[in-house]
Parts: sequence; C-alpha cells; structure tokens
Amino acid sequence: MSADVFGIEDRRSQTAATVAEATGGMPVLRSCMQLSEKFEEGLIYATRAHGNQTRKKTGIPFVAHILGVTAIALEYGANETEAIGALLHDTVEDCGGAERLRDIRQKFGDDVAKIVDGCTDTYETPKPPWLERKRAYIEHLKHSDSSTRLVSASDKLHNTRAILAELRRHGLEVFERFGGKKDGTVWYYRTLVTSFRQHGDHSDLTDELDRVVSEIEKFVHEH
Repeated sequence: MSADVFGIEDRRSQTAATVAEATGGMPVLRSCMQLSEKFEEGLIYATRAHGNQTRKKTGIPFVAHILGVTAIALEYGANETEAIGALLHDTVEDCGGAERLRDIRQKFGDDVAKIVDGCTDTYETPKPPWLERKRAYIEHLKHSDSSTRLVSASDKLHNTRAILAELRRHGLEVFERFGGKKDGTVWYYRTLVTSFRQHGDHSDLTDELDRVVSEIEKFVHEH
C-alpha cells in the first residue's frame, strides 16, 4: 500500500498544525513515542474495512470503537505494533475471516497478524453460538502473549465502559442487545478480569477493567 496514494504526508502536516494550535504552539515532548506512516496505514485500512458498520443496535459508527480501543492501548503503554493490532483487532472477525488475516499479515507483518488473530473469537460465518465462542476465547487467553492481552483487555475495557454508559441511560434492557443477555454478559466480563489477572501483566489496565465490571455488577444488583 503506497502512503502517497492516500496523501498521508499532507495529513501528517495537518495533524502537526492541529497539535500546535491545541497546545498554543508549545513543542510536543520529544520523548513521546512517534507513530510512523505504518500506523496511519493501519488507521486507513481499519476505517475502510469496517465501512458503514455501526455499534450493536446503535447509530454509533464502528470506527468509534476502533479509535477508543487504540487510545486505551496507547494510554496503557502500547508500542506501535500493538497500536496497529488495536486498530485492526476486529477486522478478521467482522470483515473477512481467514482471508482478511492473510491480507493483514502481508501488509502489516506477522506480529500485528498474531495480535489480531489472538483477539478473534471466531472465523466462521455465521458465528457459532455465543456461549461456545466465549468459553473458547477465555480458554484461548490462557495461552496468549502479552501484546495480545494488552489489546484484548483494551477492547474489553472500551466495551464495558460503553455497556455501563448505556445501562445508565436505558436500564437493564440494554442486555437484550447481547447474545449472552444479562447473566451471560456479566459472567463473561467478570471471567475475563480473572483470566487477565492470572497472567500478572498489564495490572493497571486490568484494575480499571475490574472497576468498570464491578460498576456493572452493582447496577445489575441494584436494579
């Protein structure tokens, strides 16, 4: 994929100008990680792959989730490879299966493809039954690597924050949007917290996920 085709250099200049304006012209610290053109290619790729998809039974563009997960991953220490994995974490499951993974491996390399593969709970269309998929994913996490867990936990944190916000707006009916309904959804995220905790890495991220899941559990108990 050629960066010039998409005018990436122009966008980089525009981004720099926007940052300068937002900071009153103050220089950005050089110690910050510099994201390369490959990250920008990943952002374009993910945006195009998910196209006009929206979040489950909402009008929210799916790209909002992609950006949210990537932001969380970066906030909790992701390197560029992990950040690209975050951008692409749903493309295989939702946008093409094994063929999509081959394309990602060709364009972004084995390390990114490994993260995306590790965040995918099925390659099948239609998807297998919800409980079967979630049990298999939890089992899969036992043998995952640290980079995959970082992106996966970032994904789950963004999901649970969205669920909690929707619960506060609409009440328990929100769980009807999910295959696991109320009991299955709460079980799944609590079990994920336990699974992430057992590995001992990304403890701050796991703590935050635990806090949000606890808020969901409290809401359910009180309503």
